[in-house]
Amino acid sequence: MGLDGDAATASAPAKCILFGEHAVVYGEPAVAVALEQRLQVRIKPAKSWSIDGSSLVAKRHPHIHHLVHALWPTPRDPKPLSVHVSGDIPRASGLGSSAALSVALCAALDASRTSTGGLGNDEMSHLAHMAEATAQSGRASPMDTSTSTLGGVVVLSDKKEDGCEWVFTRELETPEGKRTWEIHTMTPPRDEVYLVLGNTGVHAPTSHQVALVAAALQANPSRINEIRAVGSIARRGLKALQEGDYEAVGHAMSENHIILRNLGVSSDELETLISAALPSSLGAKLTGAGGGGCMVALTRNPKATSEAIELAGGRTLISRLGNPGVTLIKGPKDTFWHE
Repeated sequence: MGLDGDAATASAPAKCILFGEHAVVYGEPAVAVALEQRLQVRIKPAKSWSIDGSSLVAKRHPHIHHLVHALWPTPRDPKPLSVHVSGDIPRASGLGSSAALSVALCAALDASRTSTGGLGNDEMSHLAHMAEATAQSGRASPMDTSTSTLGGVVVLSDKKEDGCEWVFTRELETPEGKRTWEIHTMTPPRDEVYLVLGNTGVHAPTSHQVALVAAALQANPSRINEIRAVGSIARRGLKALQEGDYEAVGHAMSENHIILRNLGVSSDELETLISAALPSSLGAKLTGAGGGGCMVALTRNPKATSEAIELAGGRTLISRLGNPGVTLIKGPKDTFWHE
């Protein structure tokens, strides 16, 4: 199978977790938003498979390798493609760059197939989630891939939540057992609030941080109470978000961070940026896996918060809450899958 046309290009957004990272892997609720920052994938026919000019190697590019083989089961292999990735999502920073890659690539690859195509949100999100799980030793919540696919504000929980629109169910066999998540979307009341992301510049692979928490729980099973506490804060934060009480949202974010710090997934660099942001924001916390990467502040004064973070040594991005999900920019037809 080849391309239906000479190329296909798709883009998908970064994500920021407001509540629930790490705990979401263990079935607790979490809330994420799609950011304005995006990653773009362009594929076109080539003589051999490549990614940004380098040969496609399974160990180096697990997400891409998984999706290619998932979408073209043997023996119906596709003709070789070159894959070019661009965008403004910093890697290994907790903003879901790998999920955005998986989702955008899935959309572009799907558009490139001649005899099949037209994957829906559910199928695309599922394929991207499986690619993430493959790259993360079987442990991956569907948070990043769901948010990158659907856009807006996404809620994951172990049950169907009131006040949200349920979209689909996700299941995954992890080393700790089978996990099930219910994925929802919601539209919070509009307000002049912004997210300011502060990047420490410290490389922090998600798989390492997820394994760190798993090891801590194995060594001391009573620490599951900290995971449960994160879940309680996430429910409280979700309720505040539904009511448009952004002061309470910010307070829940700061509470969430204290527990994540106690779990050992923060860092000196993150603590410095969070301390700098707090005086001008409603709340602040690390976002994503931790160990470096990014923090996020909810603020009504993004300029002051951004300047404070940069003075403390961070690089900043600013985004409103909720942005479009995966988009096929060029292919057989232009499509917004999130609509």
